[in-house]
Amino acid sequence: MGFAKEEKSKRVVRGIKTVFFLVTMIISLLLFSAPVLLVIADALVPSALLSASSSSSSTSLSLQNLSSHFDNYDFRYSLIDIPLISIIRSLVIFCVYSFCDGPRLSRGPYLGITTMCSALSLVFVSLKATYVFGASNLEPGVSVRAMEIALFLCSCILAVGHIVVAYRTSCRERRKLLVYRIDIEAVSACKNGYPKYQKILQLKH
Repeated sequence: MGFAKEEKSKRVVRGIKTVFFLVTMIISLLLFSAPVLLVIADALVPSALLSASSSSSSTSLSLQNLSSHFDNYDFRYSLIDIPLISIIRSLVIFCVYSFCDGPRLSRGPYLGITTMCSALSLVFVSLKATYVFGASNLEPGVSVRAMEIALFLCSCILAVGHIVVAYRTSCRERRKLLVYRIDIEAVSACKNGYPKYQKILQLKH
């Protein structure tokens, strides 16, 4: 009986360790893929929110009547430009992220272009929100639904998320380059016979 209990406890411990390892790997994968996942969310979520907001009204969002949304576009009332801004922003950020390698991700155009695109979209969405919500308060026939508020909030949150993810990616790549540069300098110094760097290599290995 004691042997069976001990064997069962070992299985439970092994199962907990396996689950912890899998959760850690999934979190690491999500953090590593955060730029791509955020781009996908930025391209899909605002469009889904606008479609849900339009489905409750008489005008639904579809490819057939998409041209009518542009024909009847009014900056104060139309919301079709919010998902378009998100799609354009995500495409630009994804293209820059795809063409950048380690050094460019660390201190190159990725962080700068992402910050610029996100900041410009934040200014546009904030300015539009003042007109949309101001018109709903001034005109009695215009009401603001919860989905429209969620659309504006989602666009702003995703814009800030792009900046945060780009900054964290830049810091991660900078740390990688710093470690790589220290290793190269330590190896070259060790070959030249410097005892201080020999001790560093011994401590590392």
